[in-house]
Amino acid sequence: MMNRIARRTLLAAALALPALTALAAPLTLGFSQVGAESEWRTANSASIKAAAKEAGVTLKFADAQQKQENQVKAIRSYIAQKVDVIAFSPVVESGWDTVLKEAKAAGIPVILTDRAVKVADESLYVTFIGSDFVEEGRKAARWLLERAAKTPSAALNIVELQGTVGSAPALDRKRGFEEVIKANPKLQIIRSQSGEFTRAKGKEVMEAFLKQRDKKIDVLYAHNDDMAIGAIQAIEEAGLKPGVDIVIISIDGVRGAFEAMKAGKLNVTVECNPLLGPQLMALAKEVVAKKAVEKRITVNEGVFPAEVAAKELPNRKY
Repeated sequence: MMNRIARRTLLAAALALPALTALAAPLTLGFSQVGAESEWRTANSASIKAAAKEAGVTLKFADAQQKQENQVKAIRSYIAQKVDVIAFSPVVESGWDTVLKEAKAAGIPVILTDRAVKVADESLYVTFIGSDFVEEGRKAARWLLERAAKTPSAALNIVELQGTVGSAPALDRKRGFEEVIKANPKLQIIRSQSGEFTRAKGKEVMEAFLKQRDKKIDVLYAHNDDMAIGAIQAIEEAGLKPGVDIVIISIDGVRGAFEAMKAGKLNVTVECNPLLGPQLMALAKEVVAKKAVEKRITVNEGVFPAEVAAKELPNRKY
């Protein structure tokens, strides 16, 4: 007959088996992406997909095509599927309270990536990982202030290509830029309009800016590189030299921007790192394990003027 010690050992092993099986089961992450509106976004999606595969995470990925209603549907679908964790990059800042309450009621933690939200109860999401968009706007403006200081008597008329209306990067990059240029009253934003973060719309809006000849345009501030690249096409078609006749400042730091700087058509880009995948997977595992995490995790980023473009271009991963 089996002695008591042997029976206890077998019983303990049997009780531990479900727990070991649970630990071995892959984590399932439901991710809702803004869309595929830019080089940056494409790189961001690729990073998330590759990192999920590398980390052994089961990824359910949805492209919202820049529509908030599509993201809400995706999040509700993930809730119904009982995923372990939900992450998303919100199209706009507001309008998330209801669906995030549904996720919380279902006991599914939520991680924000790249873009933040405005909600009445911040416990509706666990953490945010991404860039400081306000600081990106400040960095762009500081570069312009330094350039303007070399010719202090000159007034500079600025046109601005904003990102998607109501989105966190558009609001914050505008706010940070305006905050800093106040230091020089000769720097004035004379026109500002959304280019929706796309090359096509950036080109279209820049064409409209150029047709309004009441004031000379000295500087273009674009909220992302894709809009800047579209605007460069419009400037060239108007018979002007981008980067020379009009100083161009943009944000993201994608390869296309470095190629434009190398060609002398873009003056500076402020980095916004899209390669968040590995950090997101590690964070998702910590959140599901109920480990304490910071409410806001900001990535470190630099500023790249045209002078360093040729040297830096081979190092760009996106």
